[in-house]
Amino acid sequence: MLKKIAAVAALVFALAGCSTQTPVSSGTSGAPQGGQTTEPGAAVCSYQPTGNAAKEVSPPDPNEAAREGQTEVTLNLNDQPIVLTLDSDAAPCTVNSFISLASQGYYNDTKCHRLADSSTLYVLQCGDPTGTGGGTPGYKFADELDGITGYPAGTLAMANAGPNTNGSQFFIVYEDSVLQPAFTVFGHLDAAGLEVVRNIAVGGSDGAYPDGTGAPLIDAVINNITLG
Repeated sequence: MLKKIAAVAALVFALAGCSTQTPVSSGTSGAPQGGQTTEPGAAVCSYQPTGNAAKEVSPPDPNEAAREGQTEVTLNLNDQPIVLTLDSDAAPCTVNSFISLASQGYYNDTKCHRLADSSTLYVLQCGDPTGTGGGTPGYKFADELDGITGYPAGTLAMANAGPNTNGSQFFIVYEDSVLQPAFTVFGHLDAAGLEVVRNIAVGGSDGAYPDGTGAPLIDAVINNITLG
């Protein structure tokens, strides 16, 4: 779910429960708007059913959401390890969901389905087992926003289909980008992992989406995500 240069920054990704999502908006038309801000560390997590899941999983347990601290996990992309540092101080409900999905194997053998490489937006979008941009885990949850519009290289954030429609899809920023403050930032990746993503991005995309973004020409497959 991504949009073109000006349109890209405006529409960005949509990856929640719609038929076609782009790096910041999930298949809905128009630009996604910022959701309700949740104060870091004070969130009450709620995961609302949204229909059929792309892969069968149980929703996260809200009581397991850590309200502070950081957690390292390893995302194996094309059999190359990328260390992700997840930030529960900033986004406890998002981190709780991501860890729950990863521990259930939801992301295993999943292709990252969208690449944006415009002059203002550089992201790789992943997290949909169907590879279409329309898959969800069967639930949605609220945004955890801080109002920041700068998304530096290495940022890990949620894609969505509008306010408070987070699901399983996320995006990795591989070069500094500017987006609306409408996407929950829940962590970052290490320098070595950033190079892994950049080496995929250099191949470009197939441009299949109306905004010129598309599937990366160099396949980007999440083998698994390991915890601890």
